[in-house]
Amino acid sequence: MVDPTSDLNEDISADEAPACESCGETILDSTEHRVITWIEDGSVEAAHFCDEDCRMAWEGES
Repeated sequence: MVDPTSDLNEDISADEAPACESCGETILDSTEHRVITWIEDGSVEAAHFCDEDCRMAWEGES
């Protein structure tokens, strides 16, 4: 898994890039990329999204 705090717009191959939690698309060089993080059972969890619409759909806001 790619470190969510790293610069994902540079030198990331498709094999290392995160997938959108909502639609499953690989996220590469996107200015619309969104990440949310939370603590669960003492560890940091992260979810990546293509854009705000996918994030909202995942959270049930749309």
